[in-house]
Amino acid sequence: MTEYISLKTVSRKSKIEILKALGYGADDVFVLKGDEPHLDAYTEEPIRIDNMLILPGRSPPVIIDNNPLSLSSYLEDYGDVL
Repeated sequence: MTEYISLKTVSRKSKIEILKALGYGADDVFVLKGDEPHLDAYTEEPIRIDNMLILPGRSPPVIIDNNPLSLSSYLEDYGDVL
């Protein structure tokens, strides 16, 4: 069973370590894929470390921004995973 945790209280350093373990990176502000900012699949905007959601759905996990449009679009695409 998938375990869900909130990233709200996780330190920035720990968030960056989680991203590295998932094959991503980070600068001081944005989630990176390689050397480029990782874009939200639904808004096509760079994802800020402080606003990221890491969600199940495929491998690697889906990383999106925590805005309502991205979250509702994710639920339409992967609602059966939750």
